[in-house]
Amino acid sequence: MSAGVNLSGSIRRRLLAQLVGSAALLAALLFFAVLGFVRNVAEESHDRILLASATSILDSVSVHSGELTADIPYAALSMLGNVSDDRVFYKITRPAGTLTGYADLPVGGLPVPPGQPVFETARYKGEGVRAVTISRRLSVQGAPVPVQVSVAQTRTGQAALLERLSWSALYIGAGFFVLASALAFWSAQSSIKPLRSLTEAISRRGPKDLRPVTRPVPSEMSPLVSSLNSFIRRLQVSLARSEDFIAEAAHRVRTPLATVRTQAEVTLMRVEKENNRASLREMIRAIDESSRAAGQLLDHAMVSFRTDSLEQEDVNLTELARDLTERLRPVAELKDIALHFESGGAASVKGDNILLQNAVRNVLDNAIKYSGQDSEIWVRASCTGNQSCIEIEDQAGGFAGEDTEALTRRFVRGANAKDTIGSGLGLTIAREVAEAHGGSLMINDSHTGAGACVTLCFPSP
Repeated sequence: MSAGVNLSGSIRRRLLAQLVGSAALLAALLFFAVLGFVRNVAEESHDRILLASATSILDSVSVHSGELTADIPYAALSMLGNVSDDRVFYKITRPAGTLTGYADLPVGGLPVPPGQPVFETARYKGEGVRAVTISRRLSVQGAPVPVQVSVAQTRTGQAALLERLSWSALYIGAGFFVLASALAFWSAQSSIKPLRSLTEAISRRGPKDLRPVTRPVPSEMSPLVSSLNSFIRRLQVSLARSEDFIAEAAHRVRTPLATVRTQAEVTLMRVEKENNRASLREMIRAIDESSRAAGQLLDHAMVSFRTDSLEQEDVNLTELARDLTERLRPVAELKDIALHFESGGAASVKGDNILLQNAVRNVLDNAIKYSGQDSEIWVRASCTGNQSCIEIEDQAGGFAGEDTEALTRRFVRGANAKDTIGSGLGLTIAREVAEAHGGSLMINDSHTGAGACVTLCFPSP
């Protein structure tokens, strides 16, 4: 369908590539956005648990007998163990030093204002830890003493949790990409659907259907449809002018030539000198050649025009051949040629009746023209299998081993046509009509070997 069209890619593929590319970009942005969000949520949740644990421990510090004591509740550390299997470290410090816990824990080295927790990330015992430090003031022997609690937990569980959350974010991004790609494919198909619908509507039209396109189209296609309708209008005008020209030319060329020929024949009867009579005979011959050439050129133009808009009707080839035989019988009898018609069954074809008549007439006219006096011509119509054929056999001597295929080319004539008026278009017209109807033209020697046999075959309806 796209043969001979200068293609520059596919709109659907371009649109699909742009939409899928956009989907991939959005999926990547979604992945990093979700990943960042879940990381923040995970870290904030972990920090809150750390802060709750440190607050519980800080609340357990009290003053007994003028001394600071700490009775660390089990829940303060178990709440961290419920989150993951990471190790937990803590220390309680005061100005005089570490009250209890891991004194070498590398966090909480600086004083922390009460009510303002400080979160840190450090390394302890070869592992990364996340820690929080909070403080409060207690009255010891009437003097305020700052007490500071630091709680740290290794990050292995948190890293595992973040890895799981990262995979979840990846699955979300991949799912979004798959869904967006499916929607992109659907959008690309939907976007070009009006164009395909318009193409199919125009493709289904017959060769003579030159109505303007009136089906609704998107506004973006309006310039295309307007240009197409404008082209259809110009084509209608051009075809109408061509048809009128062919008909007018046929009339204006043939009529004056016929008038000149008649006057030349009248003059020939009045002239007595043999030299003048010979000149008039040559003039009449030249007029006949011109008339026939002009007629067949116009016929060929008509065939070329009509094959572009082939009529489709049921044509009875048997009756068509019988009718042409009867019409041309008087012409054959002027040369003492016996014209016979034989029917081998009801032959029919679906096509253009005018073109089929023209093809058979040209072949039959050639047979009469090239046959000698007292010869015979047989016209046979038959139907065999899925083919309907018309066979015209003459006794004009045949083509004696000539290239019969070349005889169907324009202006090519056989060796026996030297002294016969003709244009070399008769068989060309017949072949073009046959091929336009999906058939063929064959030239063979006659059954008796005394002439040629031209067969026109067409597919039966």
